[in-house]
Amino acid sequence: LNVGIEGERDQGVDVRTNNVTAVCAVANIVKSSLGPQGLDKMIVDDVGEVLITNDGATILKRIEVEHPAAKVIVQLSQLQDAEVGDGTTSVVILAAELLKRANELIRNKVHPTNIINGYKIAAREACRYIEEKLTFDVGELAENNLVNATTTSMSSKLIGTEKEFYAKMVVEAVNSVRMETALGSKYPVKAINIVKAHGKSSLDSRLIKGYAVQAMKSHQLMPSKIGKAKIAVLDMNLQKFRLQMGVQVLVDDPKNLDKIRKNECDVLKGRVEKILAAGANVIITTMGLD
Repeated sequence: LNVGIEGERDQGVDVRTNNVTAVCAVANIVKSSLGPQGLDKMIVDDVGEVLITNDGATILKRIEVEHPAAKVIVQLSQLQDAEVGDGTTSVVILAAELLKRANELIRNKVHPTNIINGYKIAAREACRYIEEKLTFDVGELAENNLVNATTTSMSSKLIGTEKEFYAKMVVEAVNSVRMETALGSKYPVKAINIVKAHGKSSLDSRLIKGYAVQAMKSHQLMPSKIGKAKIAVLDMNLQKFRLQMGVQVLVDDPKNLDKIRKNECDVLKGRVEKILAAGANVIITTMGLD
C-alpha cells in the first residue's frame, strides 16, 4: 500500500514476523555473554576504539540499531541498567523469548489481545509470588548474605576472579552511605564515586570513607599526610601574577623592570598570606599553583 510520504505500509503477519525476527537477532547478540561462563564481546567503533565487555546494556548501547522493535529492546536494557543496575542481558533474552512464544500462539489462531491479557496476568502473579516468597528486608539479612548476593552479580564480570575482594568492599561502601528517613532506610548509590588510577594491581583498590581527589602534590617537599586538615577549595590562579592578554606596559627605564617583577610576586604573596591567615593548611585549586 503506497502512502502519501512516498513510503510503504506493511501490516499483518509480515510485520509481526519481522518484529520478532529483529528482536531475536538482538537477543542472539548478547545471549552468549550471559552467566558466569559467558563470553566477552569485542566492539570496535568507527575511530578504532576497542571495548571488551560482557555487559548487555553496554553492548547494545555501542551497536547501531535501526529497526523500531529492536530499538525498544535496546531501550528496555538501558532502563533495566538505570533502575536495577543488573540483569541487562537477562531482560533482553526474556523479552525476546516471550515475543517468540507469542508469535507461535498467533500462528495457532490465538488472538493477540488474549495473549497480551495472559502476559499481564502472568506478570501480576509473578510479582505477587516474588513479594510473598522471594522478598526479604535488607535489615533482616546478615552481612554475609549481602556479600553472597554481590558476589553472584560479579561472577560474570571482568573482576570475577577477585569477586570476594570486591564484594566485601561494595557492601561496606553501600552501608556507609545508608540514610534513615521517615519512610525507612535509603541507600543513595550516587553518593559512591569510583576513582580510577593506573599503575598497580586491582587488588590494591581500597574504600575511602571520605572524599577522594585524583591529584598530585605541586612540590616534592609538601607533606603526604596532614591531620586535622583545613581545606581551602579555590577557583583562582596561585601562580605568579601576570597581566591579562592584550595589556601592554611601556617601560622607559630598565630599572623599573625589577619593580614590575617584584610587584607581580607581591600580588601572589598577598593572596597566599590571606589563605594562611584564614587557617587553611591544604589548598585545592582548579588552576595553577607555583
